[in-house]
Amino acid sequence: METTRQQKISRLVQRELSDIFQKETYTTFGGALITPTIVRIAPDLSFAKIYVSIFSPKIDAAQVFETIQAQAKKIRQNLAGRTGKQLRIVPELAFFVDDSLDYQQNIENILNQK
Repeated sequence: METTRQQKISRLVQRELSDIFQKETYTTFGGALITPTIVRIAPDLSFAKIYVSIFSPKIDAAQVFETIQAQAKKIRQNLAGRTGKQLRIVPELAFFVDDSLDYQQNIENILNQK
């Protein structure tokens, strides 16, 4: 069960990360559309699990995800600059691929076959 504070911080982090990804789409991520779908904050507010969905017409999504992981420190620094007045400690960021849309599509395909 998340506390109200965890929920507020997760919404703040999600909003700021989506803005960061939107502004750095062409320079860092090769034009891929990256959307943070779920942000889970640890109870001590020091760690965040971020699930991202990647839509990339030109580059393989796995390659874009590797770039995200390689740039995690820079992304955290950008987040710290944006949320410095609201957060005392900027959480450590861990990125994961959100494959729920692929899973949903797979289930729909299976159901439509019958």
